[in-house]
Amino acid sequence: MDARTSPRALRARVSALVPDWIGLTSRHTLRADLMAGLTGATLVLPQGVAFAAIAGLPAEYGFYTAMVSTLTAALLGSSWQAVSGPTTALSIMLFATLSGSYVPGSPEYITAAITLCLMIGLIQLAFALARLGALVDFVSHSVMTGFVTGAAILIALSQIRHVLGVALPSTSDLGAFLSAIPEGALAADWRALAISGAAFGIGLAIKLWRPLWPNYLAALMLATGLSLLLGGAEAGIATIGPLGEIVPSMALPDLSLGDLREFGGGAMAIAIVGLLEALSVSRALALRSGQMIDGNREFFAQGVSNVIGSLFRCYPSSASFTRSGINYDAGARTPLSAIFSSAFLFGILLLVAPAFAVVPIPGIAGVIMLVAWRLIDFREIRHLVSSSSTETIIAGVTFVTVLLIDLETAIYVGVLLSLGFFLRGAARPFLGQGAPDPSTPGRVFKHAAPNGLQECPQLMVCRLDGPLFFGSVEFLRREFRRLERERPLQKTMLFIVKGGGDIDLAGADLILDEARRRDHLGGALHLQVKTPRTLTKLARFKVLRSLTRDRLHLSKGDAIAEIVPKLDAGICASCEKRIFLECAGRPAPGGVRSDGRSPPS
Repeated sequence: MDARTSPRALRARVSALVPDWIGLTSRHTLRADLMAGLTGATLVLPQGVAFAAIAGLPAEYGFYTAMVSTLTAALLGSSWQAVSGPTTALSIMLFATLSGSYVPGSPEYITAAITLCLMIGLIQLAFALARLGALVDFVSHSVMTGFVTGAAILIALSQIRHVLGVALPSTSDLGAFLSAIPEGALAADWRALAISGAAFGIGLAIKLWRPLWPNYLAALMLATGLSLLLGGAEAGIATIGPLGEIVPSMALPDLSLGDLREFGGGAMAIAIVGLLEALSVSRALALRSGQMIDGNREFFAQGVSNVIGSLFRCYPSSASFTRSGINYDAGARTPLSAIFSSAFLFGILLLVAPAFAVVPIPGIAGVIMLVAWRLIDFREIRHLVSSSSTETIIAGVTFVTVLLIDLETAIYVGVLLSLGFFLRGAARPFLGQGAPDPSTPGRVFKHAAPNGLQECPQLMVCRLDGPLFFGSVEFLRREFRRLERERPLQKTMLFIVKGGGDIDLAGADLILDEARRRDHLGGALHLQVKTPRTLTKLARFKVLRSLTRDRLHLSKGDAIAEIVPKLDAGICASCEKRIFLECAGRPAPGGVRSDGRSPPS
């Protein structure tokens, strides 16, 4: 019988499909998850409306996504407290991808958003099935900082038309948009300004003084009350209007080759950002809870949730930082909290859906402006600027690309820039010249120049911190030639390869080339590596045969003991440095050895 189809293997596969949190449920955890689910449902009421508005969709599509995608990801994901659904970043990316081709809110736009959700889910599933979770790690934290900051500013700018109550150009043409703001401000509707300002101020005040209260919901309710006092829709104040169907109907998205060609790049960028959000949220919660996270399982959960979500009229979703954090703080113990949240949201909507018709759009704009302001992590930006010029450049270029080009391009530019800096660093590893420090026990080797240490006149000890591969070979070759010119008497070199496991064929060829040059100069090249495994690799590259075993070492002590006795005795006789312990056995000034014994004839 095939081992893959044995009863034991089949039981293992079935067990892997059973959620690992099932055994943790109890009366106590059910009560905690019920309360956390209710808290999450009240939070997502205003978020669903606000995020759908950012995405250019009617409010009910935010609710569909907050129910269906949340439920699916909770059942399949590895994190017990992460909650998926509509997010700010994916909403603005969806709008940026589709608004150039369709009118936001139109039937064609809605159809394209649902189709894009399916494409994104399929891409994420492909990532999961190919176990490509490590690829997302190439999107560095500084890329996300610049991306989110730029997206937050675009979100805020997109709401100015609703705050002022006037028509403005699209933010895709940033120059025309900014130049139109002064004229728009002169024609602003004071009622829209008052409602949006009240929503922003109330939401911010509650967040600062009562952080556990549902500040978005309270801001939206009070803004609605103010709108009704000012006359509401009858006075010309824009409102959401009646919601569509509360229960999402099932339909197969219309996916064509034209969609793949037109929106494939945007779908890939949104899929990557969605996976980044999911992993970031899951890992952040895992640090607090001590739970282990399976990255590929998170990929699979996000992919399936978007594929199934597209069948129920959802738009692209991922794990929500806000909902997940509040879910954890509310005492959630298992993914049942997210499942309960979906159920509570559905029940609440059945009761209060008609009330959403009078919610003012300026009030939603005020809430969205607050969301955008809170997305900007000023502390992280200060940390980047003060600690790393490279990370600052990556974040800054990503940020500018978001504003001047688009979000999709910004992700790719940020990733390529990160890879460029990484490859530049890998191709220019640190090559230091070391010497033993006589003030330390056992004469610990340190970098000679900054520590003012004396070096042997005949032996150069070089340490490589970094990989010895095809990308760094030419840089190291130039460094070797420079050292050869500057230190002509140090004909023998001990080359310590700290990152020895990263040697490739080009690196091995460099070692052999340098060994031949040192032999021609009348010296020798000795190589110290850290592990027998690296010696095995060097043997495969024929380095072991060329250098012979007496020039390959696993420790610095063995290397020095082998090299020093072979140095030029005449030079040793006039040397007063005596930096190695082995120098005690070499001829010293005055015709005797350092240990007081006469040198051999």
